[in-house]
Amino acid sequence: MAHLEDARAALLAEGRQARERLAGLERDFASSVAAADAANADDEHDPEGATLAFERQHVAALIDAARDRLRQIQEALTRLDLGSYGRCSRCGGTIGAERLAVRPTASTCIGCAAGQPRAG
Repeated sequence: MAHLEDARAALLAEGRQARERLAGLERDFASSVAAADAANADDEHDPEGATLAFERQHVAALIDAARDRLRQIQEALTRLDLGSYGRCSRCGGTIGAERLAVRPTASTCIGCAAGQPRAG
C-alpha cells in the first residue's frame, strides 16, 4: 500500500514543520513577554501597552492553532496505525484520494464535512 506509506511520510513531514513553527512561535511569545516585562509596567498609560498586549494575544492564538494542527496530525497517524485512515469518521464511507492529497489530516468525507447526508 504505497499510498499509505506516502500519507505517513507526508504527515510526518507536516508534523516536523508544525513542531518547528510551534517552537518559533513559543520563542516569539517568550520574547514579547520579556520585552513587556522590561518595558513600562503601566499598560494603561503606556501608548505601546495595548500594541504589546495585542501582539501577545495574536501569537498566543497562533500557538493554539499550531498545537491544534499537531493534534490533527497525530490523530491522522493514529488512524493510519489502526487501519481506519481514509474512512470517514461520521458515515464510514471512503474519503476521496483527492481530498486526502490536499488535506491528509481529513477525518471526514467531503459530504459529511459540508454537513450533507451521504447518499446510499
